Amino acid sequence: MQAAQTTVDPAEVAKFEAMAAEWWDVNGKFKPLHMMNPCRLDYITQQIAKQFDRDLTGPEPFKGLRLLDIGCGGGLLSEPMARLGADVVGADAAEGNIPVAQIHAEQQGLDIDYRHTTAEALAEAGEQFDVVLNMEVVEHVADPLAYLTACRQLLKPGGLMLCSTINRNPKSYMVAIIGAEHIMRWLPKGTHEWSKFITPNELVELIKTAGLEPVNRTGFVFNPIAWSWSLSDRDLSVNYVTASIKR
Repeated sequence: MQAAQTTVDPAEVAKFEAMAAEWWDVNGKFKPLHMMNPCRLDYITQQIAKQFDRDLTGPEPFKGLRLLDIGCGGGLLSEPMARLGADVVGADAAEGNIPVAQIHAEQQGLDIDYRHTTAEALAEAGEQFDVVLNMEVVEHVADPLAYLTACRQLLKPGGLMLCSTINRNPKSYMVAIIGAEHIMRWLPKGTHEWSKFITPNELVELIKTAGLEPVNRTGFVFNPIAWSWSLSDRDLSVNYVTASIKR
């Protein structure tokens, strides 16, 4: 059988492989994700509950849902999804991330299926999911449309994809690159390439072309005074997230 095509960019994978051991250090290189995670989880849980009519106040509200966390890293989203009852597969193209995620999940008593693989390989194998979490990945792949098409293939009919990335404009350059990498030094220099950032309108068109129906887009907004993140229906100027459905 012919090997699945891949949109993985080896240079991008190498960046995150070099930082793998620091995934669960809240003051390490992934500090921005730890800071943003409550806000991301708020959005993710709301959208899943809405799509699948789940009561978030009940025990294990996502029980019976099969969820893929593509680009799972150390498991910052996989673990809370598993605690909410979902059957979670965490996939990452950076091999070094997988043992870090596996060990941490075992320490937490969580059963998560972590795999060193790609969206394309999973699609080629015929894997199907109710939910695909596609968070902060699309700006790192070699071919965003081919990657999003593979994500659509991975969804069951009626399935939900949540995709977040960074807008491309002068503000995002100042905040995500100059601010985060050069001034605050939250991330190593070169983690992001501004030219790979995607505007909300561009992402919506890519999602539509891939065969999904966008149903929501929301901004993640950082308040430097409160030192916290929040959701915004209007401010998508830097970090933002989209929800799309496979009809």
